[in-house]
Amino acid sequence: MAAGGALRGWRAVEGGIELRVKAQPKARRAGLGGWVETPDGPRLKLAVHAAPEDGRANRAICALLAEALHVPASAIAVVQGAAAREKTCRIAGDPARLAEQLENLP
Repeated sequence: MAAGGALRGWRAVEGGIELRVKAQPKARRAGLGGWVETPDGPRLKLAVHAAPEDGRANRAICALLAEALHVPASAIAVVQGAAAREKTCRIAGDPARLAEQLENLP
């Protein structure tokens, strides 16, 4: 793996990591969809039941990531792409521990 998770769609930042995700709102089955290759690099695919209205899908994405990474939902924020399917989420916490957890995701 390259430093900072560059090959896996995340990078270490001060106080946590930034994770690149590809969202699928209004999905039949919610959950992690694994890593997908996009034209601008790898992203973690996430499916949520919530519709992309009034920030509901973004909140559902944060909750799904919080459960998968064992952090409080308040530690996760969408920092780029709030109205798009491709987003960047900032996750507060120990970057090394978070990177290890991301490495072990399906």
